[in-house]
Amino acid sequence: MIGLRAALVLALAAGMLGHCGRKPAPPPLPVAPVKAGPEIALQTTPVPLDASNPAKSALEGFVFAGGIAITSSETSRLHGLSDLAITPDGGLAAVTDFGDLFQARLVLDPSGRLVGLTDGRLEGLKGPDGQPLQDKDKADAEGLAILANGDRLISFERDHRIWVYPAGGGAPRPAPKPATILPYNEGIEALTAYPIAGPDAYLAGGEEGEVWLCKLSAACQALAPQQGPDFTWGLTAMATFNGPAIATLHRGFDPIRGWRGILRFVANPMTPAAKQVHIASLHLDGSTTRENYEGVALSSTPSGATRIYLISDDGGLPGQRTLLMAFDWTAPPPPPPAPPKARKPVRRR
Repeated sequence: MIGLRAALVLALAAGMLGHCGRKPAPPPLPVAPVKAGPEIALQTTPVPLDASNPAKSALEGFVFAGGIAITSSETSRLHGLSDLAITPDGGLAAVTDFGDLFQARLVLDPSGRLVGLTDGRLEGLKGPDGQPLQDKDKADAEGLAILANGDRLISFERDHRIWVYPAGGGAPRPAPKPATILPYNEGIEALTAYPIAGPDAYLAGGEEGEVWLCKLSAACQALAPQQGPDFTWGLTAMATFNGPAIATLHRGFDPIRGWRGILRFVANPMTPAAKQVHIASLHLDGSTTRENYEGVALSSTPSGATRIYLISDDGGLPGQRTLLMAFDWTAPPPPPPAPPKARKPVRRR
């Protein structure tokens, strides 16, 4: 029998090697009940910011705006949500590890807090042949971005690629992807449109923090990495914010502390690493409600604050949940420009 101390050391070592901020290999595709259509009923349960202090309403300058746990009694495939997008009319779209597209509508109370979801739909992503993706190596969707014209970009891992799904429907087509070798189960996790660089521009991020600027009309170019505090963290999502700025979501795990998350607002990812500025950070740690957060989307509130939505990937595993958490944040005003330096008088001889 292994002693308690030895068991803890072995568990910690196994967790550090097996996870190191990365997600475990997902289970096989679940079997869904046969349905006449893609519509599914959704059940949502309120989730506090901090279960040990349900009255807690703010964290590091971010105001908690509601949280829900999401399930459906009509399908066993509503798992593994890996990224999401929010449309101006309150629509939600998310992709899953199992090759599905999940869509719903946000339900907000009169004060604008997240209280539920309605109009659920779950349908398989289709390949160029028009058929739903079946093989796990082809179906593992990780990143989602929506371009200005409504086209959806979806990144996949295992068979690493990025596809464009036309806004008007039809078969997907390949989009430029980074010219690099990615680990089998650690692909392009983070994906966001980046309109300041062009209407067809997008940022792609690997789980180890690598970031590329890509365009549908051009090859991808490497930018400064967006890495977590250490090697136990992985980059899982990005979202565009106010011109050149972006929000980056990082996921960490170890068997002692469990899942942790960091959301950062980066002033300009195009600048060199030494000049990167973090405008603000939100740490999901300690007694805060935590899960395997993999997706982030930003929108605006009527008051002008930035609404942040985080979604978690339950991996289809017992004991984990699909959470949708909302936060409101008001960006600080930009610093005033530095006064011009006084010119030294020129001494004439």
